Amino acid sequence: MSGDGNSIRILAVDDHSLIREGIATFIASQADMRLVAEASNGREAIQQFREHRPDVTLMDLQMPEMNGLDAIIAIRNEFQEARIIVLTTYKGDIQVLRALKAGARAYLLKGLLRKELLETIRAIHAGEKRIPPDIASQLAEHAVDDTLTSREIDVLRLIAVGNANKLVADQLSITEETVKFHVRNILSKLGASDRTHAVTIALKRGIIEL
Repeated sequence: MSGDGNSIRILAVDDHSLIREGIATFIASQADMRLVAEASNGREAIQQFREHRPDVTLMDLQMPEMNGLDAIIAIRNEFQEARIIVLTTYKGDIQVLRALKAGARAYLLKGLLRKELLETIRAIHAGEKRIPPDIASQLAEHAVDDTLTSREIDVLRLIAVGNANKLVADQLSITEETVKFHVRNILSKLGASDRTHAVTIALKRGIIEL
């Protein structure tokens, strides 16, 4: 994908118009950048990418209709050269890993947009990858952790919304003893003292969402 002259062509994807407006303002002040399209959800992002073929895409993760992670996967499946920067308020290590595995080249917290957005866009356009130091340290900290199985995540999601063991068992068509077994494993893997603590850790790390 080549820009118009020396201009970096950018697609901004976020369901909050104020965020998109802020990004547009930052970009408008730069001689080497141009905002070519906007989208408010993942489906629109895919359509706009196909139409405009931007050099760099700024992608929110939490959006209606289709989330940013699914949009990244779809875009990268169709356009392997796509350069995507995740913009998010979430810095859980699991969220980061999912985004990077999907093909994102950078992970930028929205609170740092004013300070780091323009530099990050230029770096990604130049072929670099960027992960903030505090997020990189989180990834390193949990690199050797035992990952939760898909069934354990199912159990944790149901616990997170207040279900007792019996209700969890009924919804997953397993026994209460099996639920208790999974809960013990979850507490051990997350280093949690109880179910509430496990849910708190899982939400913070992006293992589950409410």
